[in-house]
Parts: sequence; C-alpha cells; structure tokens
Amino acid sequence: MSPKIITIKEKKLIGMKRQMLQHQYQKIPALWKQFMPRKEEIRNTINNEFIAVQAYSDFGNFGAPFDIWACIEAYEISHIPNGFEILTIPESLYAVFLQKGMDASGTYQRIMTEWLPNSGYAIDNRPHFQVMGAKYKNGSPDSEEDFYVPIRTLE
Repeated sequence: MSPKIITIKEKKLIGMKRQMLQHQYQKIPALWKQFMPRKEEIRNTINNEFIAVQAYSDFGNFGAPFDIWACIEAYEISHIPNGFEILTIPESLYAVFLQKGMDASGTYQRIMTEWLPNSGYAIDNRPHFQVMGAKYKNGSPDSEEDFYVPIRTLE
C-alpha cells in the first residue's frame, strides 16, 4: 500500500447525513437512495464527484455512533436545500489510497493493520471520506475511488 500523503484544501460539502452504529450498514445505501434524486438541487458545485463521509466522535470505539454523509463539494454555499446540511472539512493532512473493486472493508482493514503501524502517522480526529469520480462504478469489480484517511505525524 503506497498512499499519497497530501494536504487538502478546505472542502465545503452540502449533503445529507445519518447517524449509525458499526453494524448498521444498511443505512448507507438508504442514505444515498434518498440523496441521489435530489442532488441537482445543490447549486455551485465544483464537479460531478460524490463524496461519502464518516465523521467519528470516538474513532476506534466500535460501539460509539458516528455520522455518515452523502455529499457534493460546492465552491459557494449560498443556498441550502431543505433537508440538506453543510459540512466543512478543514485544510489538513490526509493519506489517499486508491480503492479498486468493491471490498472497502478489506481495504480499510489493510490500511489500519498493515500500512498505519509502519507509516510514522496516526489517525487524526477529522472526517474520513471517499471521493467517487468518473471511474466509480457502483457494484462493479472495475470500480475505482479514492479513500482519504485523516492523519497526523507521530510525535
């Protein structure tokens, strides 16, 4: 695993969120099913990429609830459609991993158990997110997306 280590610029996201627990994976497709028919209501979008976000209140505590988001990035937030919310991800350091295929949980497991312990970094308390661009093909083994993992340098 060879991620790109980058400092992202601030991201202004508009989307929908739900709270869930680790075992409630069925909430993820339900959120996207609610979001997708209304995505055109979001104005001032930067591109056509979708962003899935996980905002943990207590990362590593598998019993703690966390927020999932279905979003699009906007360059200006002047209009928030009813039922949508704003999430701002600050300029910060991320490890970016290319995910091929649909085994997201396997990729995250390898990131946490293989890459992270030998990386010189620790997970930081900021949102994790995935960018689904032109090469994303939902459900396809040919699908590609980028996983952004928030990191900080070990002291």
